[in-house]
Amino acid sequence: MKKLALTLALLAATPAFAGEAITVFRDPSCGCCSAWAEYMQEKGYDVTIVEETDVAARAIAAGVPERGLSCHHAEVGGYGVHGHIPAEIIDRLLAERPAITGLVLPGMPQNSPGMSPDKVGTLKVYSYAPEGVAVYSNE
Repeated sequence: MKKLALTLALLAATPAFAGEAITVFRDPSCGCCSAWAEYMQEKGYDVTIVEETDVAARAIAAGVPERGLSCHHAEVGGYGVHGHIPAEIIDRLLAERPAITGLVLPGMPQNSPGMSPDKVGTLKVYSYAPEGVAVYSNE
């Protein structure tokens, strides 16, 4: 019985997508991008950082709407993830697997992971696809 309880406790403590590979493209001079990458690593993702001097061009080529640009772009599970998006929203994206290109959190909200130690308050995250942009999460 104790062994079952320990196993259940370990499963509950393990992130849903522990070990999932995520590649983060960031400008070498951007500290908040490094902080977001560290946050994602702490959440269990296998983070690879690629130094990129023109993150905006990479993001736009990946389909990110120009008005949604932020400071770093990532790729995970076949999706683009642009900006300081919280890990729990990326977890949900990977669990749901919607027919979209990716997610974007425009700008650099001060209450987002990488700008703040963790998500604080509400963040509006958008999905983007060739068909357009829609609210994915407002939490």
